[in-house]
Amino acid sequence: MLTGKRILLIIGGGIAAYKTLDLIRRLTAAGASVTPVLTRAGAEFVTPLSVAALAGAKVHQDLFDLTEEAEMGHIRLSRSADLVVVAPATADLMAKMAAGLANDLASTLLLATDTPVLIAPAMNVRMWEHAATRRNRAVLEADGIAFVGPNSGDMACGEHGPGRMAEPEEIVAAIAAKLGTGPLSGRRIIVTSGPTHEPIDPVRYIANRSSGAQGTAIARALADLGAQVVFVTGPATVPPPAGVEVVRVETARDMAEAVAASLPADAGVFAAAVADWRVKAASERKLKKSRDGLPVLEFSENPDILATVSQMAEGRPRLVVGFAAETDDVEAHATTKRARKGCDWIVANDVSPATGIMGGTENAVTLITEHGAEAWPRMGKDAVAGELARRIAAALA
Repeated sequence: MLTGKRILLIIGGGIAAYKTLDLIRRLTAAGASVTPVLTRAGAEFVTPLSVAALAGAKVHQDLFDLTEEAEMGHIRLSRSADLVVVAPATADLMAKMAAGLANDLASTLLLATDTPVLIAPAMNVRMWEHAATRRNRAVLEADGIAFVGPNSGDMACGEHGPGRMAEPEEIVAAIAAKLGTGPLSGRRIIVTSGPTHEPIDPVRYIANRSSGAQGTAIARALADLGAQVVFVTGPATVPPPAGVEVVRVETARDMAEAVAASLPADAGVFAAAVADWRVKAASERKLKKSRDGLPVLEFSENPDILATVSQMAEGRPRLVVGFAAETDDVEAHATTKRARKGCDWIVANDVSPATGIMGGTENAVTLITEHGAEAWPRMGKDAVAGELARRIAAALA
């Protein structure tokens, strides 16, 4: 998959650095050559000897230890790879990159390179959510830096949430996608996400509690595997991922039109929580209280996007994946929904309030296919997205 590709791997300081040993092993097994750069902090977690043994290459650690530094060896090193990968990318490294600092070998290479850069952030959840890190991420994304992760889950510090470095297999997939060799390269996939807002009057609307987190994670995971993703999103609270085509919509009818306009596609993943009904005649003015009693709202059924695409006579995507958010009898309702809609797969989950899934960071899904039901363990929504993306890639292979 990566035969002949050259990877400059910068290993930052953090407990997640231990994962880079497996990452190096996977990269070399895929045919890539890895040139490792180990920061001073990174060397506190993995040894130069173990990194060199797995990479089969010299480990670079100090700016002034490069051979022929008088001939600007660090410049040559920064431009000799097909891709620069930073894993783990600590808060400190991200800050240096965003500020354009160059006070050690790693930051100097990152400032001097004209090669694409992919980073795998890893840090405490509070550090990841800090305003400074959010600003730095926005700067790096604007500069064209690609991200893989972070994932949500338990951390070595005992806290829980986003900040875990992506798993080595996810990073390898993101590298392959960045280099145009991912398993979904050349595939066009539509992903819908978030809620829809159905107006009652100019200030009120019907909606649901969907944050758009799972759909966003799926779009990111598919893009990491090389897919061209069209991300059709309602007014979600989670920002859309970088590197995808974003189409923003408000209502179910808007979403239906956007999906139709985005076809043809190889696959469609319909993760949006689309409102089933809308007010038949939304008021053009704010409804007022009246002595005559409560206003009477007459409803109309919204277009069924999943069924429409699933039952297309011509131009139907090869794979259509729907979602079923249930509060009881999850597997039975989802199995019935799959048959009724005509889609290939249904990703079902229990969104009753006790689960904390709707609007939370984790999910526990059951995948319904023609072969039956497969319950997945509860995990972070990024991990669910990664597994689903790999299944989609296998189905489209």
